[in-house]
Amino acid sequence: MDHRVVFAALETVCKDNISIWCGDSDMPYGAVAKRLVTCMRQIQEHGRELEPVVASFTTVYHHYDFDAQTPGNGYRTLVKPHVCARVQLHAQSLFLRSLSGLSGQSTILNYFSELGLKALCLIFSQFSPTLRPFLQTVVISMISYGETYGKHQSGLGMAALSLLTSGKYVIDPELRGAEFERITQNLDLQFWKTFWNLTESGLITGFNRIVSNPVQVNFTLTVPPVTLRLPLASDPSLSATVSPPVAHWGPGPVHMRLISYELREGQDSEELLAFSRTDPPPITASHLPWVQKQPRSPWLIIHFHGGGFVSQTSRSHENYLRNWSKELSVPVLSVDYSLSPEAPFPRALEECFYAYCWALNNSHLLGSTAERVCLAGDSAGGNLCITVSMKAISSGIRVPDGIMAAYPATLLTTDASPSRLLTLIDPLLPLGVLTKCLNAYAGAESQTVQPTLGSNSLSALSRDTAMLLSDLTQGASNWIQSFLDPMRSSGGAQSLASSQMTSQSSEHGRISPHTSTANCAVTYPQGFEPLRSECLALVRPTSSPIVRNPFVSPLLAPNNLLRGLPPVHVVASALDALLDDSVMFAKKLRDMGQPVSLTVVEDLPHGFLSLSQLAKETEVAAKICVARMKQVFEEEHPTSSLHKRPKLEETYPSTNPSG
Repeated sequence: MDHRVVFAALETVCKDNISIWCGDSDMPYGAVAKRLVTCMRQIQEHGRELEPVVASFTTVYHHYDFDAQTPGNGYRTLVKPHVCARVQLHAQSLFLRSLSGLSGQSTILNYFSELGLKALCLIFSQFSPTLRPFLQTVVISMISYGETYGKHQSGLGMAALSLLTSGKYVIDPELRGAEFERITQNLDLQFWKTFWNLTESGLITGFNRIVSNPVQVNFTLTVPPVTLRLPLASDPSLSATVSPPVAHWGPGPVHMRLISYELREGQDSEELLAFSRTDPPPITASHLPWVQKQPRSPWLIIHFHGGGFVSQTSRSHENYLRNWSKELSVPVLSVDYSLSPEAPFPRALEECFYAYCWALNNSHLLGSTAERVCLAGDSAGGNLCITVSMKAISSGIRVPDGIMAAYPATLLTTDASPSRLLTLIDPLLPLGVLTKCLNAYAGAESQTVQPTLGSNSLSALSRDTAMLLSDLTQGASNWIQSFLDPMRSSGGAQSLASSQMTSQSSEHGRISPHTSTANCAVTYPQGFEPLRSECLALVRPTSSPIVRNPFVSPLLAPNNLLRGLPPVHVVASALDALLDDSVMFAKKLRDMGQPVSLTVVEDLPHGFLSLSQLAKETEVAAKICVARMKQVFEEEHPTSSLHKRPKLEETYPSTNPSG
């Protein structure tokens, strides 16, 4: 929708409502009518201030797309009409949606460091309508759980107490917003690990297994730490030695889960069952008379799960892994790598690389001949797919035949970008949580700040949140000024795909969406007053050298480490904080001549794969991921340019997606 139509409709609706509420002095609404009129006028002011800023963005945001067929980057997301405000010709809906949306959008576009989360943190209008009730339920559950967190209760007792306290947050948005801010800014990483790991509970995983496809093979494996030998890719008569993971605490086993829709040869062998983590070994379906054992599949998926490097296992990702196994008729090996902060980089990478090598050597036990191997992962798992492939290249062994990375984390620095600033209003991936995950994987020390007591006051930011906030806001002031200053916004666009992340603008004055920190004066448009926190935070800029390691942030990897990667298929979300990272990484690979594709789905949050059964939109996005893996398996001769975006109807002519 044209932004001019949105703002014109907004202005008209505001004028109409103001005239109604101010028209009759005898109306019995009193103070309520005055408040509504005040709010409508605030909406008008925000809209008038925001429209020229949005107009400036719309003239240049196409420069930051991957290509003309794939419109998607953080600039586009920030100025989308449904992010600015969903204008509805109904006074009550307009009051609730437009005020929060416009005030938040104005704050983001004009200066992000002054954002007040209380008014913004629970805006769900940017997401798919079918997902909003679920997302709001998740946030209310998180807030209720956060209130009881730390109390000495059993798991059942804490759940019951959370249920009892959730009612007040349902009926009181102000209280909900204040508590959300307290939790996201102050509770330590252990809270987030505990909350996210609720998806590992028997009740939730049991429900997921009921609603997802049944499989005939699903059990866990523990592979002991022994040295492996693999043939060199350049000369199979020679071999390379792969040591077991040793970082931080020495050699240790690697845990995995094997999922297969059909029982295949090798999967019920005594040799494989000897690796089982259950005692006694699992009873396989081979003993059932109606189960027919299938031959080994020529394909194999090796999966690395998401969870910010700090939480979850393959168990909480079973719902879509089961679907993959059925739809592609392929066994899936999912790696349960060690989690941060107990096991920071490079432990997870070492374990995933070792699991990949072990799978190549033992594919016959997994029900596959491994003629074609696809690495697949989401978020942190997407990062591990790429870095494991880079490690295979540097080790000289066989690289996978393709990568499917859903909303991958390709840059773990705290550089600012338009899409990363969505963390300031993202209820599922808030700013404080993102920095905690980054610091944990990098092994950086974090200091927990206790909540500040007091009514209607915001708690002090924890040290690690302050670190990221400083870097984000200082970098943000650079690129936002390029649009607010007409003298600097009159030139061409700088490419996003730069191998060196610098703060220098191009000769025409454009600034890269990822900009390093610099000291800039804070300026606002005339008449604009940003929302402010009631409690200031002490901000200390800092950086960790580990996050610039190319095996941590593959976007920063030199070309020689990326050259030779298999076809990389990135599936990103327009509302994901990591969108710009995905676009830049795809551009970098394309400019190197590496095969790469990028698909940007709309209106879905980070982590949409785990929500694939909740809405039609998430189901379609999940099918795109399946289609990309099928493309890896069926494409005999990958081309050097896979960046053309297919039409959805071309990709899915029937219920079974095709590549």
